[in-house]
Amino acid sequence: MTSPSTIIDDLSRPFPESAIGTRWQLMSDTVMGGMSSGHMTSAVVSGRRAIRMQGSVSLENNGGFLQIALDLASDGGTVDASAFRGIAIEFLGDGEAYGLHLRTSDLARPWQSYRASFVARETWSTLQVPFVDFVPHRTQVSLSTARLRRLGIVAIGRKFNPDLCVGGVSFY
Repeated sequence: MTSPSTIIDDLSRPFPESAIGTRWQLMSDTVMGGMSSGHMTSAVVSGRRAIRMQGSVSLENNGGFLQIALDLASDGGTVDASAFRGIAIEFLGDGEAYGLHLRTSDLARPWQSYRASFVARETWSTLQVPFVDFVPHRTQVSLSTARLRRLGIVAIGRKFNPDLCVGGVSFY
């Protein structure tokens, strides 16, 4: 188990490497037969460096998501974030709703997570999401912030063309 720093990613390292040494990954529902597609790029948007997720979320073939995700420990293990209150995310978007998903070592199935949602404002904003606001999805296990494994920022659940920029992520 790794002790986390406050910063998860401040975009200080070459894309797609995060400040904690793990790499951002783009995933879509195609891993399970869906038809969504997208791309993840490094960009300067409204004067700020960002990771930009763009694409098309399709509900065809039981699909419905596009995600950028980051492992929270470089060794594939877990981090103990119990000393923090939540996750802060800096973003700029398209006015659409997105999900902030967490996974822990307690979850065995890929569809299980802890979820919070936010609306991506069209100006750079910072949102603090307390851990207590994350809702278990397809699990009865309560969120253990002592065993965090992965963070995902997700366009999910409806047909749309996501355009979301992330300028930083941290614990607070």
